[in-house]
Amino acid sequence: MIDLMDLIRRRIPIIQWLPHYKFSYCMKDILAGFTVALTEIPQGIAYAKVAELDPVYGLYSGFMGCFMYFFFGSCKDLNIGPTSILSLMIQSHVSALGADIAVLCTFTTGCIIFLLGLFNLGFLVEFFSYPVIAGFTSAGALQIASSQLNSLFGIQAKASAFLDAWIAVFQNLDQIKWTDTTLGVISIIFLMILREFKKIGSLKYRDDLSRTKNILSILAFLLYLSRNAMIVIIGTLLAYSLGGNDVHNPFELTGTISSGIPQFAFPPFSPVINGTQYQFSDMIKELGTTTIFTPLVAILETVAIAKAFSGGKILDSTQEMFAVGICNIMGSFVKSMPVTGSFTRTAVNNASGVVTTFGGVITGICVLLALTFLTSTFYYIPKATLAAVVITAMFYLFDYEAFIVLWRAKKADLIPLLVTFFTCLLWSLENGILVGIFCHLLFVLYSSVRPKFYIDLEVHSGKYVNIISPKNSIQFPAAEYMRKIIEKHCSAQSAIVVINGKNIGNMDATVAKSFACLRQELEANEKKLLFINLKPSVKEILLKVDPDLRQFCFERSLEDSIKSIDAVADFTTVSSNT
Repeated sequence: MIDLMDLIRRRIPIIQWLPHYKFSYCMKDILAGFTVALTEIPQGIAYAKVAELDPVYGLYSGFMGCFMYFFFGSCKDLNIGPTSILSLMIQSHVSALGADIAVLCTFTTGCIIFLLGLFNLGFLVEFFSYPVIAGFTSAGALQIASSQLNSLFGIQAKASAFLDAWIAVFQNLDQIKWTDTTLGVISIIFLMILREFKKIGSLKYRDDLSRTKNILSILAFLLYLSRNAMIVIIGTLLAYSLGGNDVHNPFELTGTISSGIPQFAFPPFSPVINGTQYQFSDMIKELGTTTIFTPLVAILETVAIAKAFSGGKILDSTQEMFAVGICNIMGSFVKSMPVTGSFTRTAVNNASGVVTTFGGVITGICVLLALTFLTSTFYYIPKATLAAVVITAMFYLFDYEAFIVLWRAKKADLIPLLVTFFTCLLWSLENGILVGIFCHLLFVLYSSVRPKFYIDLEVHSGKYVNIISPKNSIQFPAAEYMRKIIEKHCSAQSAIVVINGKNIGNMDATVAKSFACLRQELEANEKKLLFINLKPSVKEILLKVDPDLRQFCFERSLEDSIKSIDAVADFTTVSSNT
């Protein structure tokens, strides 16, 4: 019988830690929450631009997830909010039907994630192998960075796809504004320099350093944590001081951003877009495979980040799915685009010394304050500065290490990585995932159809013996291939064929039947078939298919097994003569 109170405590983690909360924790959470907000606000605005939404939607996406995760989240460091990959995944749909479809996608994403957690179907993300994930994220990073080139160079032409973005740049070289380009490039350089301050700074006081060095170390780390906000603030002040409105300003500006907290309302299930009434089915049809892959990617990001920052504790993946599902469902009521865990902001949260998920509440409050009081200031944010924030983040999102690791470890795994990478880049992220998964499954299927064997010819008890050692388990697609390999490579002079089952962890009835047929074929050629080192479960399947194989299965040494089979053969011969 399910313990209801235990289930409630597991599904609402705040019940467990809130009674033990201390005032000292509160001050640390407030500092961490405010620090994360300095990253979340500029990133939210920038990622909304990636999705081709009004920048305010990035802020709408930055508070409800934090509030919901406060109650339902189990990882104190995890920050829930907009991310670059999810923004890119809804980009084409936003271009087609506007902001309403982004909000509806948030609702469907939340519902699917919640249901996947309810039915324990999180294993579906296990089909995202490391090469597929690396190819997907790398292609996404490159495509997102490419989509920001127009803003970086001050070009008016609009393009979001990888090839289209680069074509637009080369076709409009004469429109490049040196002011935007200079500001953008300098911003990227400074962001990269400030990111390196992490290596020389720390928020912790070190006894082995002098007071001055400790202050400098803390200052350096604070510069690293607030680098995105600093660059945006500096760019905004520069744009404001050099020109009032966008007509006389030397930079392309973000422009007017709606102020105020969004009204709490149902997601747009049947919106009117450009005078046309769209039904829920029409919206889902437009989303297509994005409906499925957005929640899967959201789960993948959240669980991977939560595990990385869990500090060795066992992570309840089902609870994380519940939490992210609720964050998206509730977010859709305040016009949020899809949200999930952010690695960058989670790292900032962790480095800032957050103690509980209350830090997310502070981050959410800061976003609400920005929506209420600062949106008029956001008008002067140069687009080149936001582009610099995104491009720099994508530089570190691109998984360079994966190419090196797979080249060293297993070069064949580079094929699904590259297939995923180029399909995502040149077609779409959703189709790239599908093609990448299918490609890698073909590799897995091929290894089942064509398993590897060690084949040795040895002399035991004065007889030539062929020893067949499969490298792994054998399944039904390989049954016929296995028989052909054995028949082809067995020496004509060998009197005994031995199947060494040391590495066979599993076997199906088709393979067992194939072994039974192989025994009969070998006996017709005056050869014997022996089995050694079979696991009990494998031996059980083999004997249920053909009980006569029992006398050919041995658990002793090969020499003793050959002697035993010879003794059985001699006894059979004597009995027959008698």
